[in-house]
Amino acid sequence: MSKGRFSNQVNIRNKKANYEFEFIDKYVAGLVLKGTEIKSIKEGKASLQEAYCYISKGEMFIKGMHIAVYEQGTFNNHEPLRERKLLLNRVELDKIDSKSQEKGLTIIPLRLFVNDKGYAKLELALAKGKKIHDKRDSIKEKDVKRELERNQY
Repeated sequence: MSKGRFSNQVNIRNKKANYEFEFIDKYVAGLVLKGTEIKSIKEGKASLQEAYCYISKGEMFIKGMHIAVYEQGTFNNHEPLRERKLLLNRVELDKIDSKSQEKGLTIIPLRLFVNDKGYAKLELALAKGKKIHDKRDSIKEKDVKRELERNQY
């Protein structure tokens, strides 16, 4: 089998999430996608930077996730910023919904990846926003860790 433009090693991360939020719980959800969307994801053309999740009428959706238009697509190509439904079981949805009602908690996407079966999955977290001093602390921790690794070698 020749290695084409599609890859099963897709790992698109929301890099700002770790800096902006403190994670409480993590979950993995499936996505309801169109054919051209999964092809764009397998090419690695997606972004989670401005995305967030919300629950409406017992279902979870992701809004603001950008999946680039598939270049080989025809007239029935997808809309890049449309809302997409997330697939979680009822127990997880109820748990996330009850916790997200607490003050200051939000649901954010962390990572978009393709599993062994070729399905796109989204790792999301129930998170609490960090204050400015918490952000400074995390930067300081990262710098100290980097210094220690440098001094080891």
